[in-house]
Amino acid sequence: MNKKKIGIIGSGAVAKSLAQGFIKNNFEVMMGTRDTSKLKDFNEQNGNTIKIGSFEETAQYGEIIILAVKGTKAKSVVELAEIKNLNGKTVIDTTNPIADAPPINGVIQLFTGPNDSLMEQLQKLSAEINFVKAFNCIGSAFMVNPDFGGIQPTMFICGNNENAKKEVTEILSKFNWETEDMGKVESARAIEPLVILWCLPGFLRNQWSQAFKMLKK
Repeated sequence: MNKKKIGIIGSGAVAKSLAQGFIKNNFEVMMGTRDTSKLKDFNEQNGNTIKIGSFEETAQYGEIIILAVKGTKAKSVVELAEIKNLNGKTVIDTTNPIADAPPINGVIQLFTGPNDSLMEQLQKLSAEINFVKAFNCIGSAFMVNPDFGGIQPTMFICGNNENAKKEVTEILSKFNWETEDMGKVESARAIEPLVILWCLPGFLRNQWSQAFKMLKK
């Protein structure tokens, strides 16, 4: 694929893992954060190869945007980045609608219902932003080149724009994922709750090294 500039909105573990993945694949990367000093050490560890800026600056810079923030903050962060900076761009939505309430018997609580999803709420902010759900049902340690004994895990994606999903599929292939396109934005209602299933072995048995695989006949 033509290597476009990547703007990563966020500064947590997901943002850092994906930033390193893009750097290793020779993309130009900017990370956006409220407090740029938070990423100083991380940038030094990566040879100062990352540009650091605000949410708005990162949204302007990136030709492809990664939204990697807490689900409870996602809508406000998109608004801080400014809709006009995101319109017409592929925005990889890694977020999950995880509520602030604690898990119940290992089951994470979501703030969305069965007929809604966080990505649908984000998409309502602008029909011109090409959101694609991805990277939400895997731990940050396995987002790039996941190693499961030679078995390529499956990443489920969805979104309204076919070209945007093609771009995301190309990125996932570079990161050694098999991609399954599950349709339009409403399919996030099925994909986002996979975070509950992924986290259950972790909360119940402290097992955090798993991924999903779709088998087809």
